[in-house]
Amino acid sequence: MSAERGPAPTGGRDEHVRRVRLPADPRTPAAARALVRSLLTEADLAELTNEALLLTTELSTNAVEHARTELDLEVVADRRGLTVTVSDFARGPVEELTVGVRNESSDIADISERGRGLLLVDHFASRWGTTYLPAGKGVWFRLDRPGSLDHLCRSPVTAVPATAVTGDRAASEGSFPPSAAAMSELMQTAPDPYAENSLPDFATSLLTRVAEMVGAAGGLVRLDRGDGQGPQLLARYGRQPRADNDLVRVPLTVHRPYVGELELDAAPSAYAQPLAVLMAERLSLHLENDRLRRADLRRQAWLTFLAEASELLAQSLDVELTMALIPQLVVPRLGQWCAVHTSNEWGQLRLAAASHADESMLPQLHAVLEETGPDSVQSRLREASRNGTQLPLGVPTEGFAVPLIARGQRLGTLAVGRHQRHRHDPDEVAVLEDVARRAALAIENARIHAERRRVAQALQQSLLPPVLPVVEGIDFAAEYVPAGDDADVGGDFYDVLPLPDGRWLVVIGDVAGKGVQAATLTGLVRDVIRTLIGDGKPLSETLIRLNGTLVERGGGRYCTLALAAVGPGAGNQLEVCLHLAGHDQPVLLTAAGAARFVGAGGTALGLLDSISSPATELTLDPGEALIFYTDGVTERRRGRELFGVDRLREATAPLAGYSADVVAARLRSTALGFSTETPRDDIAILVLRNGAG
Repeated sequence: MSAERGPAPTGGRDEHVRRVRLPADPRTPAAARALVRSLLTEADLAELTNEALLLTTELSTNAVEHARTELDLEVVADRRGLTVTVSDFARGPVEELTVGVRNESSDIADISERGRGLLLVDHFASRWGTTYLPAGKGVWFRLDRPGSLDHLCRSPVTAVPATAVTGDRAASEGSFPPSAAAMSELMQTAPDPYAENSLPDFATSLLTRVAEMVGAAGGLVRLDRGDGQGPQLLARYGRQPRADNDLVRVPLTVHRPYVGELELDAAPSAYAQPLAVLMAERLSLHLENDRLRRADLRRQAWLTFLAEASELLAQSLDVELTMALIPQLVVPRLGQWCAVHTSNEWGQLRLAAASHADESMLPQLHAVLEETGPDSVQSRLREASRNGTQLPLGVPTEGFAVPLIARGQRLGTLAVGRHQRHRHDPDEVAVLEDVARRAALAIENARIHAERRRVAQALQQSLLPPVLPVVEGIDFAAEYVPAGDDADVGGDFYDVLPLPDGRWLVVIGDVAGKGVQAATLTGLVRDVIRTLIGDGKPLSETLIRLNGTLVERGGGRYCTLALAAVGPGAGNQLEVCLHLAGHDQPVLLTAAGAARFVGAGGTALGLLDSISSPATELTLDPGEALIFYTDGVTERRRGRELFGVDRLREATAPLAGYSADVVAARLRSTALGFSTETPRDDIAILVLRNGAG
């Protein structure tokens, strides 16, 4: 095929010219059609509309798809016809195509792959050619008005024989070429974007039109979306194509996991094969849109799933509960079964949790995945955990194992069985790996929290007496409830110590704050008190020295304290010497059920260089009790309402006559039952009761 230097100028006063530069954009063919349509209307050339729009679409689409540069569109219309030139800025020759009289054994496949656009141009244009410029290249075509001199004297200016587009070829090949209007409609048709499932209807309509154009007895379109259902019939026309017939087969140009094919029960002719390929391309474009849309929806669904899984895993700080939750998240959405194995410091795996879509299969699954299961499965699980890589699992299981790694620590494996109908696709594998990372982090966080809780509980227990002393005639009882999460050490404490003079010292205090710093200060207060009391220091001097220590070493923290020295008095009475250093007044509960607050207020320790802590002398008759508490009781909240001292006194009065253990337990239960919220502050209750008589 020879190339022309350019379209022959027509000249004339009635000439209409439009020139525009368009971007390399999928919307460019539509813009080019609009420009050509407007000029055809202006020049009164409506009879050329179908052919002009068809060829403009082909050339502009080819320029956008293959050159991928901006393109110049020039449209010239006069009273005799229309000339359109499409030029791009990519270097290199226009794809060559030899068009002439050819038999059915000619290279149709080559035409379908390399020259459909030029084949259409050759078929419908009066004249056409190529143009080469220093900056790029172009293709032009001329359409003459029917009946004009140019139309009657059409000549092959591009070395294309005139017989290539006459009825002689159609007659010799046994089929009449499709009309430009039909082909233009075929090329511009598209599925309804608002229909629920428009692709089957669109594919059927497209297949029907092409089959009618080429005279096919039947045809079908098969599509496999890679979802495990295998090839599905997307569209069908006429009878089922017979394998023993000459069939036109064209694969759909779609990306994985989509695979499809078009079949036409028609002999491969000069028009059947190219039109089948043209239809396959048009359909493939919309199938690609469908694939991308479905992939986007799946990714959105997976992101939602991962967000929900992360939220559920983050809510659990219990190791066993977290590991039991992981298989429930995976099954059945990502596999038929799922199991979590944890490893110890020697690399030994232990089955921690498992789930199966069919619960009756759980015993069999456990038998395979337990340490006593098949060596092949156990070795693969150990290898996945040891090497930190994803590995497939062989028989009798079908699936793969993903390592559980968090903060560089190998915690075990997450094993997942395949779906019932198909194997996991790459997106699902990526999601499972993400689930494994999040699950490992959740397990590690739960383990860290459990260790922190054990440390906090051990530290808290070290700050409280393991048991209260048993003293004849004196009953001691205590209750302690840590605030909120038991992974933090509270600042409330209590103690009962023997005094050198034979009496007993009851201590209850509240250090400001929580956590390690509060625990450190609590330990300091307890140790100083024990040391000073052991040296026989009086309570007033003990408080003064303790205040000096906290001012010097407390780091700005303070402590409230109640000290009571109790010993035998006259008869069966108990003599009590009470000191309050900024602490709440204890409740004196009589045997008759009267309750009142006793003691004189003093200065909290650690705030000022000098303090005041007056002593209060009390006498407890048999059956009477002195109830100490921290502000976690009185400041227990129910919305904006506090438990308060009045409610405490009212709750104490009915407990007259009960043992110290019962009094402490009942007050604890009453305070906790006041609100459904978790305590915001530690609750400590210490009861001193005269148990004589």
